[in-house]
Order: sequence, then structure tokens, then C-alpha cells
Amino acid sequence: MFVLVEMVDTVRTTPWQFERKLNDSIAEELNKKLANKVVYNVGLCICLFDITKLEDSYIFPGDGASHTKVHFRYVVFHPFLDEILMGKIKGCSPEGVHVSLGFFDDIIIPPESLQQPAKFDEAEQVWVWEYETEEGAHDLYMDIGEDIRFRVVDETFIDTSPTGPSTADASSSTDTVETQRKEAPYTLVGSISEPGLGLLSWWTNN
Repeated sequence: MFVLVEMVDTVRTTPWQFERKLNDSIAEELNKKLANKVVYNVGLCICLFDITKLEDSYIFPGDGASHTKVHFRYVVFHPFLDEILMGKIKGCSPEGVHVSLGFFDDIIIPPESLQQPAKFDEAEQVWVWEYETEEGAHDLYMDIGEDIRFRVVDETFIDTSPTGPSTADASSSTDTVETQRKEAPYTLVGSISEPGLGLLSWWTNN
């Protein structure tokens, strides 16, 4: 679920930080820049693990800050495909079941990846597994806040960095910006369509 990623960046250290240890100042700046941010095709950055190398620092004309090229390792949330994770149901919609890990919310289990047969209850706004037994079908509701075990089956990265308008059509450009704001930069797609996956209460009570 968590991996160590080797990265390289140039860190700017302001003059009022010169009295501190360089490693401490750089660590603070790296966490300010990366913590809780999604790096495209890398994952959700959590925290700095260590600094492996500091190259020479430079001060450029007109800028009193120092600039240091840093080699470091960062803890990143990036589960591998087919990994099984535990989360809580954040909500349900016709698009599927939305799951949260507490620190990461952009997880969806689409209808075709739920235990089947499943239906969406419009009145309750929850998905229901129509569980077949010898006595007939029982409706098992996927309520908000329930613990859920799921398998990661896909992931999507979207580059949400701002870009300049490519056409003179201002309204089209505005629409594009609004769309980018609504899109999550990193989304996981889960599945609970196999035995042992789904709400923990389903399996602990049976």
C-alpha cells in the first residue's frame, strides 16, 4: 500500500533559515511542497522518509536564498493492482460505492464489481446485495460507515496542473478549467465481486 519513491528536487532555502541545520530546513520545505499532494503517475505523497544526498548549494544574483539539489526518498501511497485494502463506505450513488481510507477518499467500486445480484435503493441511497439463501433472498445493505474489504483492480491518474488556453474561445477555456477542478488527480477502482470481500459484517455474522 505504501512505497518508498526516490525523487530529486531543487529546494530553495530562505535567508532566515540559514541559522538552522540545512537538512532540517530542506526536510520542512519538501514536506510543505509534497505532503498530501498527488504526483502524476507516482501516487499520494505522505511524508519524507530520508535525504540521501545533498549537492552543492548556490545563491543566484538578486536572490538571497540558497538553492540545493536534493536526492531523497518519500513515502507514497500507491497500492499495487490486486492488493486487498480495508476502508469504510463514504457514500453510495448510481455510479457505485464510494470508499474512504481516512486519508484518501477517491475510491469507487462500480456496480458491475459489486457482489451480484445487486441493486441501488433510490429511497435509501444505498447499494443492496440480494443474498440468496435456502429461505430466499435477503437484502444486505451497504450502509455508510460500514467497514469494507475490497480488491484494487484499476487506477487512474489525471494531470490537473493548470494549462494556458489553447484557443481564443474564453468560454470553452473556462469550462475546461471547471472540469479539471472537479476531477480527482488519482482514483482507485475496487471490486468486491468475489467471496471474502465486501462488508466485514457479511462474513463475521455468517
